Amino acid sequence: MKKIKIFIIILEFILSFPIHFIHDKFPCFFTSIFFPVNESIWEHMKIIYTSIVLASIIEYFIYKRKNISTNNFIISIPVSAILGIIFYLVIYSIISIFVSHNFFIAIGLMFITYIFSNIISYIITNKKEIPNQNKLGISLILIGYIIFTHLTYYPLDTTLFIDPITNKCGL
Repeated sequence: MKKIKIFIIILEFILSFPIHFIHDKFPCFFTSIFFPVNESIWEHMKIIYTSIVLASIIEYFIYKRKNISTNNFIISIPVSAILGIIFYLVIYSIISIFVSHNFFIAIGLMFITYIFSNIISYIITNKKEIPNQNKLGISLILIGYIIFTHLTYYPLDTTLFIDPITNKCGL
């Protein structure tokens, strides 16, 4: 299971790069739900969320193929993604006090976030089975995308939502 988790961390990191540009290449409502529409910190959290969701789908099928228990796996997806986003935002905010935006720091922090999220996922999947975890997990994943969509079209007027290139929020 640990080798699979390492593979998934690397996959999430690799997926981050095309995910970053999909809305630029195919701008429409559908892509605005899953992929960043600008360079704001908030929109970049879609990269983390979507990378984790997509890689988790692959991970699920790997576990099923190898007959590895997927106890609490579905609920671990949104929980690890949300905690990963919080982790990223807290660390990024602290770092940005001392250092202006740096591409390498942001990318490195993203990789560390994927490690953190997979540790959380691993812990959750090794706990006693949570009742209705599949329904709850799928509901939370959908709620996450509803929140992302709402805040893409109706962003808050804070620095978290401001695109540093255009100085605008949302689309």
